[in-house]
Amino acid sequence: MMLLFTPGPTPVLEEVRLAMAAPTIHHRTPEFEAIFQKAREALFQLLPMKEVLFLASTGTGAMEAAITNIAKKKVLTINAGKFGDRFSKIVKAFNLELVELKYEWNIPASVEDVKKALKDHSDIDTIALQICESAGGLRHPVEEIAKAAKEFNSEIAIIADGITAVGVEPIDVTNIDVLITGSQKALMLPPGLAMLGLSEHALNRIDNGKGFYFNLASELKKQRQNTTAYTAATTLIIGFSKMMEIIEQNGGLKVLFEKTKKRHNALLESLRAIGLTIYPKSPALAMATIIDEKNANEIRNLLKTKYKINIAGGQDHLKGKIFRINNMGLIETYQMAWVVNSIELALNDLGLREYNGDAVRIFSKMMESE
Repeated sequence: MMLLFTPGPTPVLEEVRLAMAAPTIHHRTPEFEAIFQKAREALFQLLPMKEVLFLASTGTGAMEAAITNIAKKKVLTINAGKFGDRFSKIVKAFNLELVELKYEWNIPASVEDVKKALKDHSDIDTIALQICESAGGLRHPVEEIAKAAKEFNSEIAIIADGITAVGVEPIDVTNIDVLITGSQKALMLPPGLAMLGLSEHALNRIDNGKGFYFNLASELKKQRQNTTAYTAATTLIIGFSKMMEIIEQNGGLKVLFEKTKKRHNALLESLRAIGLTIYPKSPALAMATIIDEKNANEIRNLLKTKYKINIAGGQDHLKGKIFRINNMGLIETYQMAWVVNSIELALNDLGLREYNGDAVRIFSKMMESE
């Protein structure tokens, strides 16, 4: 069996697969309304904001919906990877004015750069950025940026893509107006369900909404009645409810966050111990990203063919130069131990380092500590 350790899609648990395998029910029935109500209540726990929404789309659909319904005229985007670039492309696709701060994919956005952009462009009404830019495994200081922006102008709306951050770590939503996530990351569901948390300021901005399918006003009206404006992603919503039940049975979100952080620290230290270099200057908890411009592809190929572990590589200019290991969701300690041990074995196979078990030893010791 292949271990799936890509940073999305992540594995779907057996209990969740079984829940989603139940006979399909019609979405315009009292039975599904009860299921939807339960899922909506759970979504408020995951996204602790004024309102929440499900969308039958990938996370990119939620990014588009946020821009079209929230932005007015001019948007500041933070581009430090594929998904920051995607926000910029969405802004341009809808003929909004764009101000873009670009960074290398391993460099977090600067609060001072954002302050300067706001001073230079006082008519910016929206900021769109990633909490975790998964192209390089980078964590932006989103909460600090949002606070600084609101202090500059409280009417600015902050759209935060939390697709690889929600369910991974606690997020301070005090100054965030739209928080986006997707099903196939920390929630360990198949792709196809996006979720948004909305602040009071966002709700005022939405008003009657814009667009048709991604009109958040019409969607919110229906979802407050425990239904959806258009056909619901019934199977995924059932899976979401089941996954949230399982998280609760395992100690709830607080325990999940603590375990994710502990496993991340152990993962990074074990990889550093065998001579690997962490790529981002500010690593996100969602994954470990290693830079090795000569051997990244060979390591990935060996992990897949010999050790039955599927991890992700790089994109665009980082293709063949980095590899990324998922750290989202309910991951068993022994599974991650197998991953770090296999990486050290792969280095030995390639003649890059003699195997002595350092990686798994350090990982296990850190996971056992309080």
